[in-house]
Amino acid sequence: EVVDLTLEFYRRNYIEGLFLSSGIIQSVDYTMEQLVEVARQLRVDHKFCGYIHLKGAPGASRELLVEAGKYADRVSVNIEMSSQKDLDRLAPAKQHQQIEQSMSHIRNAALEFGNGPTPGQPRFAPAGQTTQMVIGATPASDTEILAKASDLYRNHKLRRVYFSAFCPIPDAAPELPSKPAPLIREHRLYQADWLTRFYGFDVKELTTPEEQDLPLNHDPKLAWALRNREFFPIDINQASREALLRIPGFGLRAVDRILRIRKYHRLRESDLAKLHIPLNRTRHFVVTADSRPPLLDAETLTDR
Repeated sequence: EVVDLTLEFYRRNYIEGLFLSSGIIQSVDYTMEQLVEVARQLRVDHKFCGYIHLKGAPGASRELLVEAGKYADRVSVNIEMSSQKDLDRLAPAKQHQQIEQSMSHIRNAALEFGNGPTPGQPRFAPAGQTTQMVIGATPASDTEILAKASDLYRNHKLRRVYFSAFCPIPDAAPELPSKPAPLIREHRLYQADWLTRFYGFDVKELTTPEEQDLPLNHDPKLAWALRNREFFPIDINQASREALLRIPGFGLRAVDRILRIRKYHRLRESDLAKLHIPLNRTRHFVVTADSRPPLLDAETLTDR
């Protein structure tokens, strides 16, 4: 039935792919067998070319997880919470050790297949492996959540960690919060995740022992800059790429363009505007050929 529905919707151009997941039926391996069979039929029997994301069942056998990766573009196993104590509280049947073992099976299979262009060699989950953490259902701090995400990236070579803000449902268990987690917190975690993956920040730089949650009123890079004013101002005509990436309002593409442009002339504040860099946020932290910011220790800087 799932195969028929997927093919019918795909032919009508209602969908571009399938997100395949299931609760446990009979046993973990039996459930995983059903999921793999759906993906196999779509790929092999019906030559389905759409996207397939298959959600693996934690604790499934290595053979089934490997089989899933042969047919799915992406295979993922959800870590759910940032710590085992939170899982024990809300989902005691789940174990981080078991979940991460499944992640290891997927990672090792990807290494074995190599995902190279070898003729006749199937690619293994070419879109990589991901996971998801629920935020706001427990008192876990952003420091804990980001540290766990960092460990997962390092240990299992994940393509992405997704954060999902907790949303209560009617008649939920009494130990769950009655109010949803703010979506802005989810957004701040994604921003912090991006900074650690692509901007050279360490997880420990983004929060402090006193403030273990990311501020909601500022993005994480701006919050870091306000705490580390001695790092600024930065001369954009001389600074390294690593330093430029730490300037609030500077994105990856903007930094690469600045590095190219300054080979030919010194950049002025008007050049930053042409690069669509938000000057109201940036001008307080940079030196250009025609401008220098006011004192960075001014008490009103945060408001400005």
